[in-house]
Amino acid sequence: MDNLNLISNFAEFKELKNIDKTTMIGVLEDVFRHLLQKTYENDENFDIIINPDKGDLEIWRNRVIVEDGAVENPNQQIALSEARKMDPTYEVGEEVADEIKLESFGRRAVLSLRQNLASRIMDLEKANLYEKYSDKVGEIITGEVYQVWKKEILVLDDEDNELILPKSEQIPSDFFRKGDTIRAIVSKVEMINNTPKIILSRTADEFLERLFELEVPEIFDGLITIKKIARIPGERAKVAVESYDERVDPVGACVGMKGSRIYSIVKELRNENIDVINYTTNPQLLIQRALNPAKISSINIDEEKKSAAVYLKPSEVSLAIGKGGLNIRLASMLTGYDIDVYREVEEEDVNLDEFSDEIDQWIIDTLKSVGCDTAKSVLELSPEELANRTDLEEETIREVINILKSEFE
Repeated sequence: MDNLNLISNFAEFKELKNIDKTTMIGVLEDVFRHLLQKTYENDENFDIIINPDKGDLEIWRNRVIVEDGAVENPNQQIALSEARKMDPTYEVGEEVADEIKLESFGRRAVLSLRQNLASRIMDLEKANLYEKYSDKVGEIITGEVYQVWKKEILVLDDEDNELILPKSEQIPSDFFRKGDTIRAIVSKVEMINNTPKIILSRTADEFLERLFELEVPEIFDGLITIKKIARIPGERAKVAVESYDERVDPVGACVGMKGSRIYSIVKELRNENIDVINYTTNPQLLIQRALNPAKISSINIDEEKKSAAVYLKPSEVSLAIGKGGLNIRLASMLTGYDIDVYREVEEEDVNLDEFSDEIDQWIIDTLKSVGCDTAKSVLELSPEELANRTDLEEETIREVINILKSEFE
């Protein structure tokens, strides 16, 4: 056994992930000094010379020459006769350096050293990986799908580090196979059982924001800023943008010529519809823009309750609510106001609340929840349509219709 038997793989340390040469040399020296302390009780008079590029390691022990028979500590002193076997010119008081071979420590000690070194390297890699990705939280990374499981996907980065994309952080229509390239943001980094767990996300608002930064140079350069994002992943998103240069149209810049810029973002997000609107500090105007494409007649805002009553013409109500209520949900998320939509009451129309003495309040509330808050808005729909929308019994609906009709007869 010689030095190279133990350190034949030291030359490979320079290729280890996330570990620089200086740090590696420090770890190697620390491990060997631990062995020296264990063997000789003191390592102060030892020099350790490491060349990780070539895989060379030497241990030299420095001892003071004393008269024969005067040796008190054989680890720090050497008899004159022994020293002169190495060099006949040595004299008492001089210092002798002799190389310590690894085999002198014994096989068991060398095996222990190997295990200690491997453990230290692994811990160092984990700590550096944790630190590296902690600095990348909120950034987009590109990786390769290595394994697809029911609850998560294992992704490898360009250094073969393992990253996790949970099912809950995937867009509902996401579908990946092994070998696919995937883009996501680093959502969080956790240390579990001394092992870093790097969680990715494709559903976070920050992922959409980073995609805009990649596709819209004006955002990356700071001319346009994204003020707010409301998103239902895979379905629809609303993005409020503001320009710091009056010559730059923020919405036009984000959408691009014929939608060229936003198209690649929509494609990445599995055809998620994206509405880009001009941001404003005026809450009424912001709500109006957020409910686009519906055209609003009037808005009443309650700042204390953070709520807004929006009145529209009957033909605009469905546009404001949107398919499955998506439009109004996103508008509420974007503006921070609870938005209620009401049909604009015409002069000859009558608000449903006026019929509370003839119609139970829970029936009125049920009708209002589907946008029917006036007598005419109810009468415009067939009994079958009302039954489908409200789940009310047909008999109840017909009674309500008769009451409302009598108002206009």
